[in-house]
Amino acid sequence: MKLPASMRALGHRPFRLYFFGQAISILGSWIQQVALAWLVYRLTGSAALLGLAAFAALAPMFVVGPLAGAWIDRHDRRRLLMQVQVLLFVQASALAALTWFDLIGPTAIILMSLSLGILNAFDTPLRQSLIPPMVGGREDLPNALALNAMLFNLGRFVGPPIAGLMLGFMSEAACFLLNAFSYLALLWGVAAMRLPANAKSGGSVGHVFKEGVRYALDTWPIRTLLIVLALLNFTASAYAVLLPVFAREVFHGDARTLGLLWGAAGCGAFAATLVLATRSSVRGGLNLAIFCVVLAALALFVFPLTENLAVALPALAALGFGISGANVGINTVMQTIAPDRLRGRVVSFFSSIRFGLDAVGGLMAGSIAALTTAPATLLGESAILLALCVWLLLRAGRLRQSLPH
Repeated sequence: MKLPASMRALGHRPFRLYFFGQAISILGSWIQQVALAWLVYRLTGSAALLGLAAFAALAPMFVVGPLAGAWIDRHDRRRLLMQVQVLLFVQASALAALTWFDLIGPTAIILMSLSLGILNAFDTPLRQSLIPPMVGGREDLPNALALNAMLFNLGRFVGPPIAGLMLGFMSEAACFLLNAFSYLALLWGVAAMRLPANAKSGGSVGHVFKEGVRYALDTWPIRTLLIVLALLNFTASAYAVLLPVFAREVFHGDARTLGLLWGAAGCGAFAATLVLATRSSVRGGLNLAIFCVVLAALALFVFPLTENLAVALPALAALGFGISGANVGINTVMQTIAPDRLRGRVVSFFSSIRFGLDAVGGLMAGSIAALTTAPATLLGESAILLALCVWLLLRAGRLRQSLPH
């Protein structure tokens, strides 16, 4: 059966196996993320602890992630990904058990979030770096990356409302256990596919890491996009940490309100990946990424100004569209122009900055919101992001000229 151009990567059997396993795994992860945020706020009522928990889950990506990329390029990526899925299953099961037996508390939550972050520092670049061999090279790579991001954002759209409903009549422990079993779906998909062994980089981890850093710093488009990526996620992505505060204190709701807020942002993010899937050139992806940075800045300014849920939900949808479109567009450009032998390291730099600066920004946003208010915090973040838009637009022409057609 001939597939539409927007789904052409699914014509490759390994990618199909990955795609459906990834869909189940991502859905479970989003359900757990919402349940954990609600658990933290239910137990403590602390915006600062929300930021700290998010920081613990994402900070290892910033610290461990770049070195993980060097480790990945020196090993069999497929086998390493399977091993990580087993460890993620164990981690989520332990979190479910601690919650079920009422052994969970702030310290245990931070430690469990930290362990999840360390595992994700390997898991995220592993999943991304295995996509090119799944689709046989570069021709279908942009479409495969867009479809992969579409799954992430579809899970973000569907998962939070499901989590909100589950939390209405079940415990957080049930959400964590569901996530544990979702990892087995991706494990099965990766085990069932047949891929050629990847070329392994020689030398020590330190040598391989330094080679990747030199490439990123010496390649102007990569360096510029990493700066945009860092500031975008340091500012715009901080909204997610404060959503429980907005749900209860600004919109006077409960877990279902939180699910709606998260779902609105996920809806916009999902729409962005659908648009990206139709892009056939790397320049088209770059143009959309630039537009999305500007959109994210404007939406981040509008959202904290309203107490009307009917206005807030479209603003969050626009914010989700902007953040997702910019992140996926930047990832597509970087993976398209990066040499195959450096792919694990380039992906790890993207992942560590994408999620690491998200963690730092979330920690700062939670701390500032505890001293001021959540709306005031996001207004300050929007000012920084608007300044980034001006800086980026002044360099857009050179960026386009430096990329292949």
